[in-house]
Amino acid sequence: MPGDGPGPTGTSAPVVPSDVPHHRTAGDGWVECACGRRHWGRFGAAGLLLARRDASGWPVAVVLQHRAPWSDQGGTWGLPGGALAPDEDAVTGALREAAEEAGIDPDHVRVTGTSVLRHPDWSYTTVLADETAPAEPAATDAESVEVRWVPVDEVAALPLLTAFGDAWPDLRRRLEAGSRAARSADDGSPAA
Repeated sequence: MPGDGPGPTGTSAPVVPSDVPHHRTAGDGWVECACGRRHWGRFGAAGLLLARRDASGWPVAVVLQHRAPWSDQGGTWGLPGGALAPDEDAVTGALREAAEEAGIDPDHVRVTGTSVLRHPDWSYTTVLADETAPAEPAATDAESVEVRWVPVDEVAALPLLTAFGDAWPDLRRRLEAGSRAARSADDGSPAA
C-alpha cells in the first residue's frame, strides 16, 4: 500500500518500477483530506493484520510487509494492504490486497475483527485475522521488499510506517484480548 502521506517527489501516484509486477485498482489515487494530509485510496484503504497463534491461542507472530523504497514511507514496515476498489468492502479489499502483495490465501484466514482510522474524507481499516492453515507470505509484487512473519515482541523495534506504529499498541492489545476470550470460552472462565 502506498501509504497515507505525500507521494514520492510530489507525484500524483507512486512511481512504480516497470520491470516488476504491480496490481492496479480503480481506487488507486490520492485523496486530499480536510485534515491537511494526502491519503492513498480514492475509496479508502485497508490492510490485513494476520496473526499466528501458539497452542494456547496466544498471538506469537504477525505478517508484516517491508515497503519498497519507491513507495510513500518506503523502507518502513506495515501491513499488506492498499486502496479499496469502488464498492469493495474493507474486509474483501484487505484479503485481496494480502493475496496480491503477500501471496496469502484468503482460505487460510479467519477474520476476527476490524479497527478503523477515520479522517474527514478518508478511512483506513485494519482487518484483524488469524491463520487457520499454514500461510507462508512472500513478496509477490513491486510494493514489497520482503513480507514475512515477525514475532509479536519484535514488531515495535522495526522502523514502522507512522500510522501503523501509532496503532500497533492498541492492535496488539486486541490480538491478545482475543486470545484471552478464546481461552476463557474453552475453559468456561470469564474473559479478563
